[in-house]
Parts: sequence; C-alpha cells; structure tokens
Amino acid sequence: MRDDIGYKVLTAAQFAALQAGSFTGAPIDEADGYIHLSTAAQLTETVLKHFAGQNGLIIAAVGLAALGDALRWEVSRGGQMFPHLYGRLTMAAVRAHGELCWNDGAVVLPGDSGDV
Repeated sequence: MRDDIGYKVLTAAQFAALQAGSFTGAPIDEADGYIHLSTAAQLTETVLKHFAGQNGLIIAAVGLAALGDALRWEVSRGGQMFPHLYGRLTMAAVRAHGELCWNDGAVVLPGDSGDV
C-alpha cells in the first residue's frame, strides 16, 4: 500500500470539471467542507458503500504531497484515518486515472490496469 497516493471516485461529469480546471467536490464533499479521498486499502469499501450500482465512474490517483497543507488525515469510517482535501483538486495533482474496474472483488487502481 502506498500512503503517498489518495484516490477520488468521480462521475464522468465531475471528472470533466476536473479536467477543465479544478474540482471543488461532489455534493457530499461540499456539505462536509472537504474533498473525501481514500487510501488504496480503503478504496474498495468506499466504492461499495457510496457508489454501488453506479456506472461510468472514474478513479483518480492523487499525489498527496502535491496537496500541501490543504491535506489533513482525519478519523472517519470505522475509526480509520482518511485523507481529506480542504481545497480544490486540480489535474496537476492527479498522477493517473481510469475507469472504475474490478478484479477479483477489488477495485483496480489506476495505472495497474494500463489506464493513465
């Protein structure tokens, strides 16, 4: 597991907004005041819990160091520490991205499937 990469699940429209400049968050992000990210170990559970049954999703691999002081590790689901971005997400911080794909019950991380 890499702790220097966080993952954001995006709809096609949200990813288009990110590509066009920056992403301020999904409705849940805006309500909570930060952009929710997951670690590699947390990503599959995040998708199953919050995105079940949705199609056309994009996974963005975000370089956490590029987020600077806007990144905070905070306790969330099940007492786990999650990366939260208090700011806008830009393509400059995205290291890889690809369509949500599954392999043996787990989300395939962008870059592992050749999608970049």
